[in-house]
Amino acid sequence: MWLGPEEVLLAGALWVTERANPFFLLQRRRGHGKGGGLTGLLVGTLDVVLDSSARVAPYRILHQTQDSQVYWAVACGSSRKEITKHWEWLENNLLQTLSIFDNEEDITTFVKGKIHGIIAEENKNEQPQSEEDPGKFKEAELKMRKQFGMPEVEKLVNYYSCSYWKGRVPRQGWLYLTVNHLCFYSFLLGKEVTLVIQWVDVTQLEKNATLLFPECIKVSTRDSELYFSMFLNINETFKLMEQLANIAMRQLLDNESFLQDKSLPKPRRPLKNISALKRDLDARAKNECYRATFRLPKDECLDGHTDCTLWTPFNKMHIPGQMFVSNNYICFASRAEEACHLIIPLREVTIVEKADSSSVLPSPLSISTKSKMTFFFANLKDRDFLVQRISDFLQRTPSKKPCGIDREWKWNMADPSSEEIPELPSSSPLAVSPTSGLSHRPVVSFCAGQVPTASQGLLKLFRRNSEELSGPKGAKEKMKEESWNIHFFEYGRGMCMYRTAKTRELVQKGIPENLRGELWLLFSGAWNEMVTHPGYYADLVEKSMGRYNLATEEIERDLHRSMPEHPAFQNELGIAALRRVLTAYAFRNPTIGYCQAMNIVTSVLLLYCNEEEAFWLLVALCERMLPDYYNTRVVGALVDQGIFEELTREYLPQLSEKMQDLGVISTISLSWFLTLFLSVMPFESAVVIVDCFFYEGIKFILQVSLAILDANMEKLLQCCDEGEAMTILGRYLDNVVNRQSVSPPIPHLHALLTSGDDPPLEIDIFELIKTSYEKFGNLKADDIEQMRFKQRLKVIQSLEDTAKKSVVRAVSGDIGFSMEELEELYVVFKAKYLMSCYWGNNRGAAARRDQSLPYLEQYRIDMEQFKELFISLTPWACGTHTPVLAGRLFRLLDENRDSLINFKEFVTGMSGMYHGDLTEKLKVLYKLHLPPALNPEETESALEATSYFTEDVTTEETQEDKGRRNENGPEKEEKGTSPQDYRYYLRMWAKEKENKKETIKDLPKMSQEQFIELCKTLYNMFSEDPVEQELYHAIATVASLLLRIGEVGKKFSNRPTRKSEDCKVNNTQDPVSEEESPTSEQSQNSAVEQQPQADNEDKTSVDAQPEKTQQENQTLGDGSGEGQGSPLQLLSDDETKDDMSMSSYSMVSTGSLQCEDIADDTVLVGCEGSSAAARYGSTIDTDWSISFEQILASMLTETALVNYFEKKVNILQKIKDQKKVERQFSSSSDYELSSVSG
Repeated sequence: MWLGPEEVLLAGALWVTERANPFFLLQRRRGHGKGGGLTGLLVGTLDVVLDSSARVAPYRILHQTQDSQVYWAVACGSSRKEITKHWEWLENNLLQTLSIFDNEEDITTFVKGKIHGIIAEENKNEQPQSEEDPGKFKEAELKMRKQFGMPEVEKLVNYYSCSYWKGRVPRQGWLYLTVNHLCFYSFLLGKEVTLVIQWVDVTQLEKNATLLFPECIKVSTRDSELYFSMFLNINETFKLMEQLANIAMRQLLDNESFLQDKSLPKPRRPLKNISALKRDLDARAKNECYRATFRLPKDECLDGHTDCTLWTPFNKMHIPGQMFVSNNYICFASRAEEACHLIIPLREVTIVEKADSSSVLPSPLSISTKSKMTFFFANLKDRDFLVQRISDFLQRTPSKKPCGIDREWKWNMADPSSEEIPELPSSSPLAVSPTSGLSHRPVVSFCAGQVPTASQGLLKLFRRNSEELSGPKGAKEKMKEESWNIHFFEYGRGMCMYRTAKTRELVQKGIPENLRGELWLLFSGAWNEMVTHPGYYADLVEKSMGRYNLATEEIERDLHRSMPEHPAFQNELGIAALRRVLTAYAFRNPTIGYCQAMNIVTSVLLLYCNEEEAFWLLVALCERMLPDYYNTRVVGALVDQGIFEELTREYLPQLSEKMQDLGVISTISLSWFLTLFLSVMPFESAVVIVDCFFYEGIKFILQVSLAILDANMEKLLQCCDEGEAMTILGRYLDNVVNRQSVSPPIPHLHALLTSGDDPPLEIDIFELIKTSYEKFGNLKADDIEQMRFKQRLKVIQSLEDTAKKSVVRAVSGDIGFSMEELEELYVVFKAKYLMSCYWGNNRGAAARRDQSLPYLEQYRIDMEQFKELFISLTPWACGTHTPVLAGRLFRLLDENRDSLINFKEFVTGMSGMYHGDLTEKLKVLYKLHLPPALNPEETESALEATSYFTEDVTTEETQEDKGRRNENGPEKEEKGTSPQDYRYYLRMWAKEKENKKETIKDLPKMSQEQFIELCKTLYNMFSEDPVEQELYHAIATVASLLLRIGEVGKKFSNRPTRKSEDCKVNNTQDPVSEEESPTSEQSQNSAVEQQPQADNEDKTSVDAQPEKTQQENQTLGDGSGEGQGSPLQLLSDDETKDDMSMSSYSMVSTGSLQCEDIADDTVLVGCEGSSAAARYGSTIDTDWSISFEQILASMLTETALVNYFEKKVNILQKIKDQKKVERQFSSSSDYELSSVSG
């Protein structure tokens, strides 16, 4: 590659000059190429340790002038071919021009200008983002591509100098972190180490320090553990590795491929050696942290942050912290964790102004909002720039207020005691008193449009009595409300409220029922999304109602199981509202759709919020606060279960081992976490847990769970089995009470299952919460996020292992491979699929993976990917013909014609080549030269050939099965319209389980042209074999024999055709002829087998069965689709002979046929007085045909062929070899590195 001219002072140090002229030198690095000795080893080691580009570019061209001691590097190359190309260009284009100049300075200036011009021309078409990468980084990326054979699309994120510990010896080298791989390269005194690990294969990442290894990073895969140490900045490296591994896990989990964010703001000053990708990933990490801290929508992007102080009027102080500015929000977080958090939506901002600076209040900034609140920030370092950014974002903020933004918390502002249930028309379902119970439910038919929307929390409509409101509990509730009103007065109300330790204290004491909906929306961040998406929920409801899919079916099944003991859900209003919210969410997020437990949580949300609010709370819950909890594999809950186990080991070490032995944690955590304790605790108590959860997040659920285990430690340590432990915990949770609740107690169904002789001891929910904060309140949200990453790696890799075992078990019964071989093949197959996701030209492969499908169907590859796998794994290497064979096998395996094959179809094809006897392998090869495997474009007369096959020929379907399929065709179509008819699928499954043995009699005959294609394949297959000459001779003999058999068979098929046209009519003897024809072929084959070398006797043995052969060929004619009277079949022997034109085709005697002679312009002619011959490429003899039995019998006569097809090939070795070379395909270099796997 051309280099921007760089000054070189010592041209001869460590370099050898190979070519020279008056203006340029071509040099090679010492030690590169043959020889080199000790000097070469030392130079190579220095290059790696010092990160010299000479390791991957061992050739260079220098510019020099006669009197100057300074040299200029103008080009470098990784291979002699590349550098020679540059050298020749310089000689041809510059030498003559340079000789004209008199001044040496002019010569150097001209050369430098010319080289810069060439580089500018080359870079003109490059993507703009690559220009952001500094030159040193581009050089490192080029080095990475050369050393590890990575394609252009594989982007380097960063690289670090470090040591890799191989055994007890550290190997100093360079660690390259790319989007999809971790790579390491070291070269020390001739010892080379090359490591390439895919991020999707990483099972664990740890940063630790031991006596043996200093502070190091441990990277674990399923097969090995790798240790890297001696980093300059180990924390930065580890954080980046975690990010990249997390992106890979996300790809495995939900197919989310990495896409670079090109809308990042450019750095205000150039960043040395930091790539655009590294900046992108750093920005992502900051964004995620920012959104999680302030519970902002998922599309919010942080623009920047700065240190400042905030004036807090409630305690008259300037609190130090950081201001964060993003597209739609200004946020503040104090340095002291509990001191103050503030969120100011830009849609609320009215005035931003710079106040006068003073020594007490330097660089102040005031921000006023529509709610008449003013916030004072001070000590801002770059106030003018900040104000400009805020001004820019304010201009982009929609000026028109979305509907709903003015909405006040109407149902909270009034005195709750004065609230009344609105009067309802007699037609409303609520005209019947909600307290009337199930027996008095209104009998009204509801359409989607008739059901009234729950415009407020259902609890207000279905409060059964007001006795509690007037008693001591009511007084306590009013006191709580008064406390909150005072808090609102001091700290503000709504989204711009100051959130402090005082706010948390109030939440811990329980939120009043009238404020619960409002505060849930604020603390969860759901209010922001609802206000910025007016009308979104109503549109979703309109689109989703009346639609039918699997999610809606599950929702309907669970509707009446959602809090059936609560009167709100004993009524059509509550059920209809729940249906609408769940269905709308299923349509918003098809990836999740609907998961059990969502109904329980949503029903509680509907008690305190209207439908739209409940919907947005559900969005916040599923997509931000409990990520991945409600997908098909409940990954998020399993991740937090792992965190819970880890915390139990840390805080309750005595109990941890016992719980592991009993296997209790995995059972309890899912039910506790998925429903936020709503399904295991009395409703009045569980709703207080939900209060704290919306404020604190998952941290609170974990600390309460630890407090529950701690409270029951003594009893649990004495348990003997899981059932006993579950009973103890169940009884404890049943008796967690909320004595302050103003709602009448709702019967808890779980309580019926736990009974004891002693009266249960009641536990106050507020005491439990207080204890959890006292003992386990030091849990940090940041630490939990870190633990989530670690557990996510473990959980997703464990799920992938489970999927692999399921798939292998599912296919192992019908395949000849061992379990170990199948597992290795699955790994290779999946890797090929994933590679297409991030190295493919399009994202089509990623779109093909549907998580709802069975494991077997989730990974599917297309023809190009299959060809790559086939070429590296097939035992039938055919040189340049291999991709053609791969394409045919793909078409054969692709039974449903969707141009994709799954793992079972893939191993079925591979097994046909590796396992079974000679007959089975030949059968596969035979099918590869018949439709549908043989493409019509591959032969000129494929249209005639395909007329023999009215149905697709597949590897597993017999003719008998096809008949059955045709009979059941209409039934299948009819059944397919009803998704509820499972009996049909059971019958189909049972049918699939039947043994499908395909006999050689079921295979159709092969035409002459197809036979020629088969001969071509065999010739290519034998070309690199150690005994290729023997094989060539054998296949020539067999081909000769089969050609004569086909010619003789044709004579008998033509005679009856010429006698009469009566044969066109199919009589009742057709089935008989079909049954007898294989017999004739078998007797014929036996004769051929006994006397293979006597051609005349072979012909006699065929003639001995004239009647049967006649019937056989007649049957073939009947099935050909041409009709007996077609011109092609009515040609006489003489006419056929006369039609043969010898002018442009060479004649080859089949007696002396060699496979090398088979070409497109070759005619195959029988030497023993054959009266007709087939001309390949012109008029194809459609009467000529050969059966599989005849080919098999002929093959068995040649020992070389039998040995070739029966030799065993180890597929595990093939897979091992394929893994070694799969990434070494860099076509730009012929300088190959020998890979020593660590």
